[in-house]
Amino acid sequence: MKTINLDYAAASPLDKKVLDKMLPFFTEHYGNPSSGHSLGEMPRKAVAEAREQVGSLLGAEARDIIFTASASESNNLAIKGLIAGGKKKGNHIISSEIEHFSVLNQLKTLRKQGFEVTLLPVDSDGLVDPEELRKAIKEQTVLVSIQAANPEIGTVQPLEKLASIAREKEVIFHTDATAAAGWLPLDLKKTEVDLLTLAGDQFYGPKGSAALYIKRGIRLVPQVEGGIQERGLRAGTENVPAIVGLGEAARLAHESLTDRSEAIAAIRDELKENLLTRVPYMHLNGHPDKRLPHNLNLSVEFVEGEALLMRLNMAGIMVSSGSSCTSQALKSSHVLAAIGLPPELAQGSLLFTLSERNKVEDIPYITEQMESVAALLRNMSPLYHKFLKEDQINA
Repeated sequence: MKTINLDYAAASPLDKKVLDKMLPFFTEHYGNPSSGHSLGEMPRKAVAEAREQVGSLLGAEARDIIFTASASESNNLAIKGLIAGGKKKGNHIISSEIEHFSVLNQLKTLRKQGFEVTLLPVDSDGLVDPEELRKAIKEQTVLVSIQAANPEIGTVQPLEKLASIAREKEVIFHTDATAAAGWLPLDLKKTEVDLLTLAGDQFYGPKGSAALYIKRGIRLVPQVEGGIQERGLRAGTENVPAIVGLGEAARLAHESLTDRSEAIAAIRDELKENLLTRVPYMHLNGHPDKRLPHNLNLSVEFVEGEALLMRLNMAGIMVSSGSSCTSQALKSSHVLAAIGLPPELAQGSLLFTLSERNKVEDIPYITEQMESVAALLRNMSPLYHKFLKEDQINA
């Protein structure tokens, strides 16, 4: 049986070049970068090189890059770290309805602490209207945090416009670029954000490797206190192999970003056309053009996403369900709800995320299995049979 992974956003394989770069720092160059003796020299140089490589990917200075262990940690340092040092300046924060939970859950906590939070709506494609941001900013606004691209529906935000409005209003702007970094060009000389989050495992780097860009002059209060590592903003002995891996993954992404993204987008588009043509009552979620090159989110009417996922898995095709299911109830994704997708359609959503390992040759098999599985599940659906009856009556 074929095995086809279409869930690379959940976990991607380490690039062989990245692994080769990391290995010596587990055994040969195992020293602590903070050590004053010779064992710390190579690790210290390697961390500095990785900082340069991540900075190059973003068009930023190396000294403005702080290493963390995850995108969630970077988001927490950016938001809580900024708020902890600036409550006297104001208590209003603006974000969007479709942010990652590492942003939204922080904002829930801050609300309980007395902060005012505005979550901007998105349109049916998942886009934030820059003019809505302009109207939402007020004298008490201390932070705007809007993601660069949504990892579920793939929609890419007008980041340059959003950041420009925040700068015009003299409000600090943070973007969670976890889904975008390594896939879309991010030039911080052109798009002047103040804080930016990224994670290496989204572009073939190691899990547990992430970074936060902090524009010079932005003051944050550390959320992990202890030593003076990472300019005193993130205490703890550096995970040198992970940092080295992140740096190498950033270098490789920077060198091949356009070619890699265009090649994967071409496969994604062919898969999309095949599925939308062959599978009845299937819909695209997210912006048709302004989307991540490796992202495809589709909904199938009259079918539940988890059932689709399990049946496809039995056929060797691994995807992610856009619905969030528990044993007690079915709850639609907050992202799909925000774009106005009806709950019954949101429950039938699937997220495909591709990589360079996916091949055009696999598309016929994927399409055939999706067509077969959707038909099987739909024929067991009372909603579908009700729809057919009503359709016949109305004909």
